[in-house]
Amino acid sequence: MRYKVNLKKTEEGCAVSVTGLPGCWSQGKTQDEALENIKDAIEACLATVEELSEGKESLHVEVG
Repeated sequence: MRYKVNLKKTEEGCAVSVTGLPGCWSQGKTQDEALENIKDAIEACLATVEELSEGKESLHVEVG
């Protein structure tokens, strides 16, 4: 899957957030490091969503 992310240069390096996953963000000393780190953050966010959805009726819809 591909996710759109926003990058912001900071004094410490680079911060990155995922526009489609509120609260999902990471950082790194370089842009490349931040982009690698956000992959782990995305996986953790999605795992949490799955965990919170356990035992609840869920459906999938196709978009596009």
